[in-house]
Amino acid sequence: MIRHLQVDDAEAYLELRRRALLDAPAAFVASPEDDLVATAEAFREQLEREPDSVVIGAFREQLVGMAGLYRDRHRKSAHTLHLWGMYVDPEHRRSGVGAQLLEAALAHARTVPGVEWVRLSVSSAAPAARRLYERAGFRVWGSEPDALRVGGEALVEHHMALRLD
Repeated sequence: MIRHLQVDDAEAYLELRRRALLDAPAAFVASPEDDLVATAEAFREQLEREPDSVVIGAFREQLVGMAGLYRDRHRKSAHTLHLWGMYVDPEHRRSGVGAQLLEAALAHARTVPGVEWVRLSVSSAAPAARRLYERAGFRVWGSEPDALRVGGEALVEHHMALRLD
């Protein structure tokens, strides 16, 4: 089941988010030590801005995947939503969960008045995620060398965008 997360999902979200940051440190800018959405309060604040900010979850008895969207707060860029924090538990990868999460996120984006673009960044350490985004129609518009450093390794962040129809 894919659905928007609610405040009652905070514990499950925080647990999966922490696992994501530990399991795939090269795929996220955040680390467990500096994660901006590492508390129930921060999670609740994200959800209070709906429809401009949502977190979508994939459930298979428990929360196994997530993807967030947020809208720029500046008027000049309010036509854009950003996809962030996308993660699927390793046990559930290659089962379609990631594609379902992405599809739900894009479906939500299409309902937000005035939104024309969805943007994201994907690390060079996550080639499967990049392929998933490309299959959905995202295109790289720029690459940032040495954007992340994980374990002494410099990683490229690919910036991608999808124009909504």
